[in-house]
Amino acid sequence: MDQAYIKEIIPHRDPFLWVSRVIKLDETKIHAQLDVDATNPVFEGHFPVQPVFPGVLIVEALAQTGAILLMQDESLKGKIPFFGGIDECRFKRVVNPGEVLDLHVEVIKRKGPIGKAQGVAYVNGELAATCVITFAVK
Repeated sequence: MDQAYIKEIIPHRDPFLWVSRVIKLDETKIHAQLDVDATNPVFEGHFPVQPVFPGVLIVEALAQTGAILLMQDESLKGKIPFFGGIDECRFKRVVNPGEVLDLHVEVIKRKGPIGKAQGVAYVNGELAATCVITFAVK
């Protein structure tokens, strides 16, 4: 599933769309990827001497990946997924320009439009970040 499909599912658009493709998707889990483009202007300021993909954008990429998963639910069509909170967030590895970020999200609890999901990001099989995302769909 490419960005054209992703744009049909979630409202995010460039320059704030942080999912390149969906690899695998079922009812409770999703695996997506982000190509960390070395030409992205974010690297001009973070950090010019040694570019690093910002941790907050890794979390945003995980949240958008989770939103794609959630919005497969027909009862949520036409609604917008929002962050409700971020817990237990840890960064384990720097993500560099030109790398591919593997994004894994699994819903761990849901009641109606509110729930929690576990997000894990990897680069080349190496753990980059983990977090628990609380979401609300309105």
